Amino acid sequence: MLIKYLRLLLFPFSFIYGMAIVLRKKLYDWGIIPSVKFDLPIICVGNLAVGGSGKTPTTEYLVRLLADYKIAILSRGYGRKTKGFILADENSTAESIGDEPLQYHQKFKNVTVAVCEDRVKGVNQLKDDHDLVILDDAFQHRHIQAGFNILLFEFRKLGTLQFLLPAGNLRDVFSSRKRADVLLVTKSPVPLLHVAQQASINELQPNNNQPVLHSYLKYGNLEHLYKDENRSLESIRDFEIFLLTGIANPQPLIEELQKQSKNIHHEEFPDHYTFKIDDLKKFKSAFDHANGKEKIIITTEKDSQRLRAIGFEDLLVNLPVYYLPIEVELFEEDKITFDELILNYVKSNRRNR
Repeated sequence: MLIKYLRLLLFPFSFIYGMAIVLRKKLYDWGIIPSVKFDLPIICVGNLAVGGSGKTPTTEYLVRLLADYKIAILSRGYGRKTKGFILADENSTAESIGDEPLQYHQKFKNVTVAVCEDRVKGVNQLKDDHDLVILDDAFQHRHIQAGFNILLFEFRKLGTLQFLLPAGNLRDVFSSRKRADVLLVTKSPVPLLHVAQQASINELQPNNNQPVLHSYLKYGNLEHLYKDENRSLESIRDFEIFLLTGIANPQPLIEELQKQSKNIHHEEFPDHYTFKIDDLKKFKSAFDHANGKEKIIITTEKDSQRLRAIGFEDLLVNLPVYYLPIEVELFEEDKITFDELILNYVKSNRRNR
């Protein structure tokens, strides 16, 4: 109830914010504020809301799809304690480049990962040595003109009333979706009924040439945070689960774990949260005092990047701490359409180097 009242108080500020967004949008649309275009394929993965729509696994899907090309991923590096253009290397940490870029760097050894607040400056640094650039979360960064925009919408939030910042989580107006080349509905239920699929299309009201496609999350095996070992989700059936998250929307993960156990203790922190020693000491104490014979600590792959920070290993190394990787997959017909659109765009816009 208190949150509802706070939102009411913030509505005037959301209105002002919305007017500023619309004005900025028009200035770019009319060419009064110029956008920079590059002569190589640039794919942007973005959304209209703040966090939680699946940009990271979608970016990873693109990397796997385009494995035959020399790829660079450019991110702002949200949550890092540095500034300017930085290339990820073996010394990079979540504090120096951000948790998501660090995850990309550790998973894809043949991909260049860079961070820069100024996407134009970042692409200028990368363009000569790469076939294409993937912009992670740059749909609102209109100073750069991406050649192909993928805009994500979380399935369960379609049809719900959403508000602009600061009263809500939207950072852009709904009409901005018309700029996207593909509208990708993420975290869809499996199986996806035709009526639900059509309902999301009706909600998004796409242009005639704007496909609405659907994806879902695919969970992998649990990976130990420090050791080279993994285990299936089925192996933790009826375990006492201690879940540690610092992401925007942990609900899909909770629902997946509830398929194996109803005994879940969730310690939730804000998105990109920088864990502190005291946080983990408190969490470890709760785990140590639990009476269950079979118990396990689970976190997300993104959070694992921050949990590997110096100083945490002594607390966690002897505990059964695992992270759960996720991948994005598209439904069969949508996958064919999506892959074909991406591959054709890159092929037709590739430079001769």
